[in-house]
Amino acid sequence: LCRRTTLTHCCHSSGRQHSCLHAHVAHPAPPPPPPFATMSGSGGSSSGNSNNTVLLAAAAAAAASSIATLLLTRRRAPAAASSAAGDEAAPSPRPDLSSAAKRTSFIVNDFPDEERALRAAGADGVIVFPHNHEEKMRMRIAARMAVEEENVTPRRSVTVRVPGTSANMGPGYDCLGMAVDLWSEITVERADKFEILPTGEGASEMPRDASNFMCVGLAAAFAAAGKDVPTLRYKVANRIPYARGLGSSSAAIIAGIIAGLVLAGHTLPCWGSEALLQIAAEIEGHPDNVAPVIYGGIQLGIHNGKRWVTERIPTPPGLQMVMFIPDSIGKTSTARGVLAPDVTRGDAAFNIGRAAFLVNALCQGNLDNLRFGVEDRLHQPQRGAALYPHLYPMIEAAHSAGASCAYLSGAGPTVMAITSGASGDIFTQREKERTDQTVAKALLAVAEVYGVKGKVIVSQVSHEGAQVVRVDPPFSKDNILYSRDLCRM
Repeated sequence: LCRRTTLTHCCHSSGRQHSCLHAHVAHPAPPPPPPFATMSGSGGSSSGNSNNTVLLAAAAAAAASSIATLLLTRRRAPAAASSAAGDEAAPSPRPDLSSAAKRTSFIVNDFPDEERALRAAGADGVIVFPHNHEEKMRMRIAARMAVEEENVTPRRSVTVRVPGTSANMGPGYDCLGMAVDLWSEITVERADKFEILPTGEGASEMPRDASNFMCVGLAAAFAAAGKDVPTLRYKVANRIPYARGLGSSSAAIIAGIIAGLVLAGHTLPCWGSEALLQIAAEIEGHPDNVAPVIYGGIQLGIHNGKRWVTERIPTPPGLQMVMFIPDSIGKTSTARGVLAPDVTRGDAAFNIGRAAFLVNALCQGNLDNLRFGVEDRLHQPQRGAALYPHLYPMIEAAHSAGASCAYLSGAGPTVMAITSGASGDIFTQREKERTDQTVAKALLAVAEVYGVKGKVIVSQVSHEGAQVVRVDPPFSKDNILYSRDLCRM
């Protein structure tokens, strides 16, 4: 515990800047510490150092004693005053709720009146450290009384961009996923007749009724808003390969939820609840795809017994995604059907170690370890043997061509290879500094041997997730403009 008025002796004398949390109130100066005795011996002698240590310890003890005395005096003063004045004593002045609501941190029980006021405003009087993001956000929301009306206004139309994803990444079955720089765009607008108008990848296979995942997600958003779904028209520009293990269904779910929230004029809490993620994971059943669609980057998601929670994993710079995408589709239900209901303890231990190794390699930027981090025994061997005979030959070919790693993307059939060396715009960079072309050719050579028709797409990690790119009426108002609205001006 500390006070600004006591730090003159305990912190400033050491020449270090104090960085603890403070309660910004004025207090009477505490008694000064005992004066330093005259030091004996030279400044570099052991006796001098010993005396310095003893004297600094004495000064610190005196400062701590002053703090304790000051706290006891403050807490006993109201009781003493009440006892002296009898039952007719005036009550203590009520705390100022407006000022208490503005306070976001306290030294524990330092100011009981203000703490009670802050609790009444919906927050706890606790120490908040820099890493307590959700607690700080909760306090900020509790202290905020105004609601921006323009953000809860129903809209006529909205356009949402959503990225593709690569789930599992080897051992991270149903919990690890990465956003890929392949984007689909949907526009949803109020209309007189329901219709879905798809173009692009998989347009002919896409459902055109309420079973489409866009409609499912949008219905869930309107249910969260407590409103009925109006008649809508969906225009889809799909650039995420459909049913190829690149998260097309999750992208459709998120696009529908976000479009529905905007059209309904409804917002959801994020900090401490991740409400959008809960809705999406409830539909999808797991967070490995929907989390990176929402947030971008590489996401790790678990269920903590109460709700789904996610964390972003650092992405090393210069990575490229080289993906072989077969022409044939792969149904997730079929890919899950080849998996045994039980796993051995040895296989479970293998995957636990590989998943931890993968996350550590990404955090440390150790690309050499990615090859071992994406190894798996829970789903890739089974799917490779039953559905995708080209899988492991492609993984070996990618390694031989210089890829950092390769694995089955999602439930397949896409094989994802990760390479490094990209810097800036790759079309202005020498190819010999990268390995994407070499790896792509190696994947295509294996595909030809196994008679698998398809193509290779070279992309990168998308650090951003789903985005509202156009809305009518716009969110910009008066002199507060959002950059995405400026593109329309």
